[in-house]
Amino acid sequence: MATSSPASQLVTVFGGSGFVGRHVVRALARRGYRVRVAVRRPDLAGFLQPLGTVGQIHAVQANLRYPASVAAALKDADAAVNLVGILQEGGRQSFRAVQADGARAIARACATQGLTRLVQMSAIGADPGSRSLYGASKAQGEAAVSELVPDAVTFRPSIVFGPEDGFFNRFAGLARMLPVLPMIGGGETKFQPVFVGDVAEAVARAIDGVIPAGRVYELGGPEVKSFRELVAYICEVTGRGRPLVTLPFPLARLQARVLEFVDGVTLGLMPDALMLTRDQVTLLETDNVVSDAAKAEGRDFAGIGLSPTSIEAVVPSYLWRFRKTGQFDTARAG
Repeated sequence: MATSSPASQLVTVFGGSGFVGRHVVRALARRGYRVRVAVRRPDLAGFLQPLGTVGQIHAVQANLRYPASVAAALKDADAAVNLVGILQEGGRQSFRAVQADGARAIARACATQGLTRLVQMSAIGADPGSRSLYGASKAQGEAAVSELVPDAVTFRPSIVFGPEDGFFNRFAGLARMLPVLPMIGGGETKFQPVFVGDVAEAVARAIDGVIPAGRVYELGGPEVKSFRELVAYICEVTGRGRPLVTLPFPLARLQARVLEFVDGVTLGLMPDALMLTRDQVTLLETDNVVSDAAKAEGRDFAGIGLSPTSIEAVVPSYLWRFRKTGQFDTARAG
């Protein structure tokens, strides 16, 4: 546990300008930490400045493929957080390069500089034997971090929701555009959506040193829901009644192959909301929920003293823009 005050400590946050990153930066700044945000494009991270006081947050350039830039971003830091991750490969941004080798580069730099407080963001589904490249690379990153920084804390969240999320916003947008919504595998895959603010608080507590180090925590919200139930809820909140049509896994993989081809020949111009990859289809074949082992061993929200927030408490507050009359819609979700 850190003995000096947060104001005297510097935390480097890799990927701090992303969806989860901005909330982690806010949580750390509120505690008084000085925050160095390490990103590939620091010129695009200026929006983080108002999250802290003058001079408290600043961005620097770092690319996980270049160890020297990682080491420079960690110079004089007291702790580090790695939030860098991708859901789709593109160019040199492969799962292995970003989520396996990138995590190793950060952990190695931390070990070299004597940093023992490192938080690694992984995901439920991380498994070295996973058929998904995403899941396998997340597990490889975890292994590298554990090997080089044994006291590191690793978090595996289920799908993360919040105002800028890529799940609820995505399917709300699809409900606005499409007459029907495809349910891959019948929509039976189970999820345990977790609020981004709760994830950020867990990360901040790990940096505070108030939760047991050297462990892998699984983070899920208070409810387990199927893919179909979540999409139906989105339609209810947005007032967009849409038929939910089953799309068997084999057909989903075929569709994904076609979309990957189109995305390739258009040089990545496929809209994100319409994009689907074969690796994502593979991920949907396995439930994404907190394991019984994690709950029994206190490696969940309860184990770190947090009560997770429900989707009903947050999601309607930012999906109103997908209603037919936006904020002027007087209908209420049931």
